[in-house]
Amino acid sequence: MYAEYYNLKAMPFQLTPDSNFFFESEEHKRAFAHLVYGLAQEEGFITITGEIGAGKTMLVERLWSQLDVQKFVAVRVSTTNVSGDDLLRLLASDLGLPAGVSDKANLLRRLEELFSRVISAGKRCLLVIDEAQNLPIAALEELRMLSNMTVHGRAPFQGLLLGQPQFREMLSDPRLEQLEQRVLASYHLGPLSAQDTKGYVRHRLTTAGWSGDPSFEDGAFGAIHRHSSGIPRKINTLCSRASLSGFLEDTHVITENMLHQLAEELQRDLAAGTREANTSKLKSAEFDHTLDHRLLSLERAVARHERTLKRTLQILLALEDI
Repeated sequence: MYAEYYNLKAMPFQLTPDSNFFFESEEHKRAFAHLVYGLAQEEGFITITGEIGAGKTMLVERLWSQLDVQKFVAVRVSTTNVSGDDLLRLLASDLGLPAGVSDKANLLRRLEELFSRVISAGKRCLLVIDEAQNLPIAALEELRMLSNMTVHGRAPFQGLLLGQPQFREMLSDPRLEQLEQRVLASYHLGPLSAQDTKGYVRHRLTTAGWSGDPSFEDGAFGAIHRHSSGIPRKINTLCSRASLSGFLEDTHVITENMLHQLAEELQRDLAAGTREANTSKLKSAEFDHTLDHRLLSLERAVARHERTLKRTLQILLALEDI
């Protein structure tokens, strides 16, 4: 909609990660350097953490676009709360192993054979685990034990673990000490600076074919940074809303005041969504309470009937004896 109005070739602020829009901020440059260093070790694990929307996925998309398919067999697993065995099955499936292996021993044997074929072909296996903070301790330990395999004198794979900040805390758990010792490169992806926020917005616009329309008022980029806290996904959301607003108001200038108003609207929308979610939870809790109360009443009624039936039976038995 607004792309045509501003003569853009693409939507510059879509939330879906696209490596074509990758911006080398200072933070992302350092994070990528840690990725490259970690991959050069050819073993162990690399961890990248960051707030929601900080750009972890975009970083991996960038890495994905540069990986030499002649040298790497790479798979990516987006996890939820899965067990260790289920994680192994997910990895096996994404690596192309046929389904149907039910017992763990055969699954591990097939994985070892696959790693052997990959290494024999002169390639390396890279396993990317997204949302690693959702994995239970047992699943992370299973992944660590899988890395203990030695295939032709080499590590079977490298692991790239992506997670939110709490994943750093998880790794300090004594039960994951051995996994933490195998982390050879680690980086926490922080927010963009005010300067990089401006560069980020201009870069995405330019990549989409921007030639100066819309223009940005002095102070507009500062407002974007302030309201987004330098988080790329929040920047995209605010700038997308600003571009749409510019189209609807038939203006070719994004002003600081416009951004303040839009940020307030977004905040109100978010608060309204939170209230609706809380109301829904409250109604659900009330329903559960009512249901529990009715079930309790029913149980008590059944118990009374049972006692009545027992007394009636006792009277009938007594009458038979007479």
